[in-house]
Amino acid sequence: MKFILLLLLLNISLWATSQTVHSSIITYVESKNFENSVQKEDGKIYGIGADIHIDFSEYRFAYEHGDTHTKQPPLKEDLKTDKLFLRYSYDLQNNFEFNVNHINIIDDNIAITDGGKAYGAGLTYKFKKNFNTNFTQYYTHYDDFNVYQSDLTLNYKMNIKDIKVKLTSVTKYINIDEINRNSFSKNAEEHYLTSGLKLHLHYDGYHFGSAAYFGKRVFAIMDDGFKIQHHAMEFDRTYAVGIGKNISDFVLRLQYIYSRATELPKENENVEISNIRVLLNYKF
Repeated sequence: MKFILLLLLLNISLWATSQTVHSSIITYVESKNFENSVQKEDGKIYGIGADIHIDFSEYRFAYEHGDTHTKQPPLKEDLKTDKLFLRYSYDLQNNFEFNVNHINIIDDNIAITDGGKAYGAGLTYKFKKNFNTNFTQYYTHYDDFNVYQSDLTLNYKMNIKDIKVKLTSVTKYINIDEINRNSFSKNAEEHYLTSGLKLHLHYDGYHFGSAAYFGKRVFAIMDDGFKIQHHAMEFDRTYAVGIGKNISDFVLRLQYIYSRATELPKENENVEISNIRVLLNYKF
């Protein structure tokens, strides 16, 4: 916590003394629904964050609170979570950029991953102005097991007349290191390899995005270090689609995400998760 406070104070100090360019504040709400689950029914997630650009540095952070209705029994109470996400990146001005990440699961009242912490470090290389690659290595520590995750991302941008296009490919390699025998990781495989494709279009103030992930994954870090799957669910596919609109200095976006997973403690298959997310950005 002292590290987090120090980073935020440093952020505010630099913000006050430097010139800020294309930064934003974001808030979002997400509705989740579970089908065929033996543990969960539905839930809500609330988040707030910021993306601050100062000179060659970028500071990103988000705080997220979740409330999920559970099935009782087998669970004794509803799920409540609080999570903090931090990311810092620096442009070295020679085709390289480095980033560091930190995730803190501040509170999870029903899972053994309560208090888990994740750390990441990565490097981006810019082949051209419109083409770059990033490799980020993550390490997540829980009391009973550790997770090592390697992400390789390729980004390519182009214009088709007045339409701005961004294509992204993502490959994730995940290794589970079990310290103590436990219900969360005992039915997980030791290694996972999953890949994803993303498409983003921007035209005249409108945005369209889509994504698809294939291959199994568990305990994965997603969204450039701003999502962490810390419950024992083995995902085998995810599809997402979203639309957005610029309104003055605001960007309003709506996303739908579908996932299919297996609940590992009881090896319950074909759990379907539907997410509807509304996000509002204020740019300054």
